[in-house]
Amino acid sequence: MSIRRAAFVASVVAATAASGLVPADARAEEKRMERTVTVTASGTVEAAPDRARVNTGVTVEASTARDALTKNTESMTKVIAELKGKGVDGKDIQTSSFNIDPVMVYPKEGSPPQISGYRVTNQVSVLVRDLAKLGEVLDQLVSAGANQVNSLDFEVSKAETLKDDARKAAMANAYRRAELLAKAGGAELGSVLQIAEDVAFAPPRPYGGVRMAKAEMAAPIEQGTETLEARVTVTWELK
Repeated sequence: MSIRRAAFVASVVAATAASGLVPADARAEEKRMERTVTVTASGTVEAAPDRARVNTGVTVEASTARDALTKNTESMTKVIAELKGKGVDGKDIQTSSFNIDPVMVYPKEGSPPQISGYRVTNQVSVLVRDLAKLGEVLDQLVSAGANQVNSLDFEVSKAETLKDDARKAAMANAYRRAELLAKAGGAELGSVLQIAEDVAFAPPRPYGGVRMAKAEMAAPIEQGTETLEARVTVTWELK
């Protein structure tokens, strides 16, 4: 190697070292020397639902779209008025869907379908904040003319705050497991390097016992309890 080329190679090596650039083999070796343990754990708390969301409405059929719409409007106006009369605030009543569809009939095989009338469906989502009145509200809906209850979901209004206890339990479980693993591997837990919460939004718990039939007394409703879960993934350094 010439003196000039040797000097050039030496200057490149010096520049690499000065700039902090490390060869790939050295970086891989350094990464292999990192000693960590990562654990995923969960914690749960029980909470009683304190409100319910009802999806209800009216479906009407008539020979013309105008007649179907007029009858549907009359029924829905009465339903909404009855809801407000039961103490449901107007802000807790929201239209969730509105459809006008032709009713088709098929006279003979191979014949084109014909329109025999029209169907109008108007549905609202109702938030009932007082569960003690939920049975009465459902019965009143039927009496007022609602012929559909598509869903009834129980909710915990302060679920996010109540989940703090579940988060603490999840961290405690993660620490217990990590400590056990570290001792089994002949090491000790060091500082926490990273904490990540697995966020998943569970849908409200549905109740499948709704029947659209006029009753002489309030429908029995049992809200039970909700299980609120928190999951965390934690990484510790090992000593």
